[in-house]
Amino acid sequence: MSSKHWAYPRLVAHRGAGTFAPENTLAAMRCGLDYGFDMVEFDVKLSQDNVLILMHDDDVTRTSTSLGLVAQMDYKQLQTLDVGQWHSAYYAGEPIPTLENIIRFIQENNMLCNIEIKPCPNREKITGQLVAKAVTKWFAKSDTLPLLSSFSAEALEAAYQEAPKIPRAFLCESYDASVKKIAKKLACVAINPDHQILTEKMIKTIHKDGFKICTWTVNDYQRAKQLQQWGCDVIITDELERLASLA
Repeated sequence: MSSKHWAYPRLVAHRGAGTFAPENTLAAMRCGLDYGFDMVEFDVKLSQDNVLILMHDDDVTRTSTSLGLVAQMDYKQLQTLDVGQWHSAYYAGEPIPTLENIIRFIQENNMLCNIEIKPCPNREKITGQLVAKAVTKWFAKSDTLPLLSSFSAEALEAAYQEAPKIPRAFLCESYDASVKKIAKKLACVAINPDHQILTEKMIKTIHKDGFKICTWTVNDYQRAKQLQQWGCDVIITDELERLASLA
């Protein structure tokens, strides 16, 4: 896919369902679907024994009832964690899903996804490789592939080398010549910038440089509307209700 053949919707649910369900869980994906979202964004990293799982932080403390580093826990250990109770009692007992669990749900419900490759320290290359291998395997017959994104150029490069046809986006908190150079080198179709850096002029510059724009995390309706008016292609949001009319 090139930036000229863009198949993604204007609004994407952040970490599955924003703040409406525990992030990066199957419950979150169900919630995003229930709110009418056609596309979800989520974070993927590797367990100690190289199982692809959904988790944002390197440490499980914030979103579970346990302590520890993902890179030091195997999948059997991670399976025992409750990653729902921190959000609300309603979601108590929600487990950490594998990437395969989520992809099956997405495909069964005709959804699209933005997979953020979120490697643990010193696991950039292997995480990028294994995510790309998994996407190649599970989306072999799909018309629209997932968008792979990462702050890690090394992880994106590994994904690129493994499966160059899967579209990529470079995540950034600023946009300058160095970011452009990395994104061009990795044949990215999009730049995924923090919305706070975006101006109308910058959006025009990024488009002129040949990239689509998927910005995060926009929760204010007026700001989201402004960004769309300026030409922003995709808005990633936690506010599934407030921004729904902008889809």
